Amino acid sequence: MKPLPRTARAYIVCAALGAGACALPALLPPSPTPWATAGLLAALYALCELPARCRLLGRSLGGSVAIGTGSFSPVLLAAALLLPPAAAVLTALPGGLLARVGEPPARWRRTWRAAATALAVWAAAHAAGALDGPAAHATAEFPHALLPALGAALAFCLALTALDGGIRATADGLPPRAAWRGLLGRALAPHLVHGLAGLMMAVLWRSPHGPAAALLVLLPMYISCWVFAQYHHERAAHQATIRALVQAVDIKDSYTRGHSERVGRASVLIARELGMDGERLDTVRFAGILHDVGKLGVPTRVLRKDGPLTPEERRIIELHPEYGHEMIRGIGFLGEARDAVLHHHERIDGTGYPYGLRGEEIPECARVVAVADAFDAMTSTRSYSRARPVAAALAELERCAGSHFDPRMVAALARALARRGWQTAVTADEPGTQVPVPRAPGPLAPQPKEPA
Repeated sequence: MKPLPRTARAYIVCAALGAGACALPALLPPSPTPWATAGLLAALYALCELPARCRLLGRSLGGSVAIGTGSFSPVLLAAALLLPPAAAVLTALPGGLLARVGEPPARWRRTWRAAATALAVWAAAHAAGALDGPAAHATAEFPHALLPALGAALAFCLALTALDGGIRATADGLPPRAAWRGLLGRALAPHLVHGLAGLMMAVLWRSPHGPAAALLVLLPMYISCWVFAQYHHERAAHQATIRALVQAVDIKDSYTRGHSERVGRASVLIARELGMDGERLDTVRFAGILHDVGKLGVPTRVLRKDGPLTPEERRIIELHPEYGHEMIRGIGFLGEARDAVLHHHERIDGTGYPYGLRGEEIPECARVVAVADAFDAMTSTRSYSRARPVAAALAELERCAGSHFDPRMVAALARALARRGWQTAVTADEPGTQVPVPRAPGPLAPQPKEPA
């Protein structure tokens, strides 16, 4: 376990002292703190955090992704609208200290979470007060009540983002620009939505229906967070499945280590140029990463042979697309990627394998992967061929466009590389392993190790 740096500990102590100073006016007489409201909100927020402390409930309800400050910040933002700033700070402390943490040191992490959340609520309450929040939501005057709610949410987001960037810089040693990069963009929209939910809670809290009605606002928020968490858990399982398959291929065919990931990256570059996005882009990436998974069914002696393949060995290795398709045919989320694995060695002129498809008969995803696969094979050094420059590889692809490859895919790759460039790497084995002296590269069609 890596110890927490002293700078990070000092940063957390300062945040905790700041949170204590912000809460102190609520504890000193004569304080106008509405203890009933503050106590109910503090208990509600703490109660929301308790399922995450129970491992069984945490797993069944979505784990740490669904349960936490992000899910229940409407409670805190309602407190910022209903309470004075010092009292609003008190509502965040119990839940923050009860929060589940995934990694040690747990005490420091809980202290940080409680302090950062408390300071963010204090900033939100001051922003709401400056925008006449209590008066607006007490009478439910819309749209005037929206301004303090959005102001409170924005202040909450800015404060939490600033504090989180600081802990990343001190705990992880990141430079300031990297520590804060992307934090605000990811947090702003969710917190603005939570600000509206907090406003609904505050309005219902002050309405004749009372606090019980305000609790109903949390139910759809909780359900949406649970669904979102299930989606992320499912995506994580998909990624783990693919990663395990790719690692197995890399272990068996060490000469092409890293090839699958780069083919996936090149496939995405082409797909973006073609206007694909969303799930289709993920499908193309999966296809590129898994295109050679069928090599698990090819004898290792054939994959690692240094010299040219015999006709019999070539027939064996040409079975790997069919092996790969059989291996992944039961993995439902791959969709079109399964056809790409089966057909990525087909050629536009019909001379490819395994079925000799031609032109538009070849699935689009397979045509994308075919270009990405050939490009990375030419720009990577292996035991049997020296890496070509990117420009030379593109020239070879353009020469073979219309016969081997779809010209539209080749043109898309050329446009993408002109804008983004390409990082080549030796993939023969781990650094430090001796690579046999490669022979001079020949034309694309008769690659001696793996047919194009």
